[in-house]
Amino acid sequence: MFDQITPLVTELAASPLVYVVLFALCLVDGFFPPVPSESALVAVAAIAATSGQPVLAGVLIVAALGAIAGDSIAYWIGRRIGLARLARSKRPRIAAAFAFAERQMRRRSASLILIGRYIPVGRVAVNMTAGATRLPYRRFLAISSLAGLAWSATSIGIALAASSVLHEPIVAAVVSMVVAAGLGIVVDRVIGRVSRKRDARAAAAAVAVPEQSGAPDTRAARPATRIVPTGEIARP
Repeated sequence: MFDQITPLVTELAASPLVYVVLFALCLVDGFFPPVPSESALVAVAAIAATSGQPVLAGVLIVAALGAIAGDSIAYWIGRRIGLARLARSKRPRIAAAFAFAERQMRRRSASLILIGRYIPVGRVAVNMTAGATRLPYRRFLAISSLAGLAWSATSIGIALAASSVLHEPIVAAVVSMVVAAGLGIVVDRVIGRVSRKRDARAAAAAVAVPEQSGAPDTRAARPATRIVPTGEIARP
């Protein structure tokens, strides 16, 4: 079966339209998570690694540029919509992603944007929140550019690793897609677990502080009396 499909796939991969389609998928995925940009990228990269077409350097650059452009669109959407409307999502997972991004954006914007690029829903929430919180666009663009290049290189690295073991383009592409999807799930779970633990510690600290500072001062509540040598109690 693969002997019949592989020539067709490699012929399509050699077309210049591959770059256009890949750029468009990575761009739209920047603000619309259902678009499978990771799957497309690792599939194209796996085919390129096993067949020589398209050029891997071109795949890396096109995917990175599409990702950066898509992230910028998400940033400006968030800036236009505002933080209050972003937090009122009807889907619990999306609302939770925006809430987490809002809490972390002001403290660690760089690491949040870099890590968020590997999470399909997370990166949209992070980039929109960056715009909604008025993170300076120059700073956002610099971090987003680094994140887009790193994401593209990581995806291609996954494809190269799979292709070095599986020399059949179709099989290598499928395995690369599964590994890339698994990486996104793992990053999402780790970030969610760390966030929940941090929130629990913060909540515990917030409860402990009032209990310590709000204890009544019994000394201040005693009546102000003093004993004088005559044996009488002189009241103020």
